[in-house]
Amino acid sequence: MKLPQLKIGNLFPELPIIQGGMAVRISMAPLAAAVASEGGVGVIAGTGIPVTELVEEIRKARAMSKGIIGVNIMFAASNFADLVMASLKEGIDLIISGAGFSRDIFAWGQQFNIPIVPIVSSAKLARIAERLGAAAVVVEGKEAGGHLGTDRSVKEIVPEVREAVKIPVIAAGGIIDGHDICEAFGYGADGVQMATRFVATHESSAPPAMKQMYLSSKAEDVVLINSPVGLPARGLRNAFSEVLATEGQVAYEACRSCLKHCSHSCCLLGHLEEAQRGDVDMGAVFCGENVHRINEVLPVREVMRRLREEIQKY
Repeated sequence: MKLPQLKIGNLFPELPIIQGGMAVRISMAPLAAAVASEGGVGVIAGTGIPVTELVEEIRKARAMSKGIIGVNIMFAASNFADLVMASLKEGIDLIISGAGFSRDIFAWGQQFNIPIVPIVSSAKLARIAERLGAAAVVVEGKEAGGHLGTDRSVKEIVPEVREAVKIPVIAAGGIIDGHDICEAFGYGADGVQMATRFVATHESSAPPAMKQMYLSSKAEDVVLINSPVGLPARGLRNAFSEVLATEGQVAYEACRSCLKHCSHSCCLLGHLEEAQRGDVDMGAVFCGENVHRINEVLPVREVMRRLREEIQKY
């Protein structure tokens, strides 16, 4: 199959593949730069880190690759505006944002002539985003990892969004291999966003224990947790998810006020940080629905080579 050319504002990536921005500190400069160097869009996760650290990661990625580098910043983060403005001032290539919807971000992007790509889960929100100036939309279905805005499949939502808007539509959720990519183009996508597959790469900042947990997972190990953000989140079952499910909360010492709105059922930022440090029992280990289909940790270059090969055979 010959892949179409994806256009996001004034950007024309060689491959219509966006690497998802996975927080906290999973998608950092080494991963984003590796994906960008292979012709995709590399994305740094800006949520859950200080502004100074995000700026440093953007500069590192720029030094490592001449490809397209973006950032992903959750609208739910209390320092959302500061992170966005710092990224714009650094001349980031594009900004992706989900876990809520910002109307202001489009004007900010226009001020710096930088494309804004919101994550949506309905045709209605996609139309609003287009009207406000979105360069494209990432349409995320229930198959995705992390925070979810729907219980519907991406395969159902993308055709509806495709009918509703003229801007590029990028499918996200459950996309693991070249067959999934080609299937996404079949149901109306102009590009795809892949996150879970890139966690299990040499360049991701996920610890070895998390990568191994991905490789040993089964379909039944994937669960939804009741995130304090106010949205369900998809991840792997462990001691943390079980305590939260049975008791409704996990005790923590102090609130860091990292979210605009929080149920205080747990300190999600703290548990994501624990997972990134290697505690996959009490850490929050996010993943997509099809994580069980990953059976190797590979260099990004090999992942991208295999994707190209699988696409060509489709």
